[in-house]
Amino acid sequence: MKKTIGLASAILLAIGLTAGCSSTGTSADQNKKDGKLDIYTTIYPLENFTKKIGGEYVNVKSVYPPNVEAHTYEPSSKTIAEISDSDAFIYSGVGVEGFADKAVNMLKNSDVDIVKSGEGIDLLEHGEEHGHDEEHEHGDHDHGDHDPHVWLDPVLAQKLAENIKNELVKLQPEHKKIFTKNYESLKSELEKLDQEFKKTVAHAGKKEILVSHAAYGYWEKRYGIEQMSVLGLSPTEEPSQKDLENIVKTAKEHNIKYVIFESNVSSKISDIIKKEIGAESLTMKNLESVSEEDLKDGKDYTSIMKENLAVLKKALSNK
Repeated sequence: MKKTIGLASAILLAIGLTAGCSSTGTSADQNKKDGKLDIYTTIYPLENFTKKIGGEYVNVKSVYPPNVEAHTYEPSSKTIAEISDSDAFIYSGVGVEGFADKAVNMLKNSDVDIVKSGEGIDLLEHGEEHGHDEEHEHGDHDHGDHDPHVWLDPVLAQKLAENIKNELVKLQPEHKKIFTKNYESLKSELEKLDQEFKKTVAHAGKKEILVSHAAYGYWEKRYGIEQMSVLGLSPTEEPSQKDLENIVKTAKEHNIKYVIFESNVSSKISDIIKKEIGAESLTMKNLESVSEEDLKDGKDYTSIMKENLAVLKKALSNK
């Protein structure tokens, strides 16, 4: 409780300081002069979609640094103050951003538009995507009972993009045609990606994958794969000895040859499983954040998702 009050006080103080210093000119003031919208986002897909839809009319910055673990990261009070001085703060609102509720509460008294890009998306209940749930009974989840990883589903990602487009049109109606055209182009990319996923899974030798983190429930529901997870929905959530035994047994029954790890999640338990069943490791990117290397290489949501699809294709093969 003390920590929450401390954070609240720090944020309010920082917002007050920012307001007091506004006469010296903030980055947001500069953006108003050049006609660009100043937008802050959270997870990487929201940053990427906002840039693609807004084009030259937006300056977009993520509150997350590269390679961050989105579930546990908390921005500084300085960052919250900068958000309060921007045009919009776009977050998923589906439970992945641990700091979001506190931040939104702090930002209520500022002029920034607060946008839940996940608005209108029906979230999967934990275990709903498949009929059984024995390897997932690790207790309470950081995300409540819902899977927040909606952005990994190319169809649901279209809804995130649409909500972002609607916000940009609201802020700059004079650029509605451009924002709409850019959104339609992105939507087309996402539709093609969805078709590629369908085709890959349809031609796969098996349907089961073994993953370190249960982030792929939406792929289960949409494409018919089945994930067996070493950890639960949150990377901090560890299985019991009985869970581990069940995972090893199930993996051997399904002749699992690969364990899928995530680039920003590490787990000693996943390594134990790997050794126990003699599987090779593959790396999937959950896109909560991206690496500096990927950014330097000019990769975006679509190209990284295609890399994920190639990993999925290998994991589902019998080779």
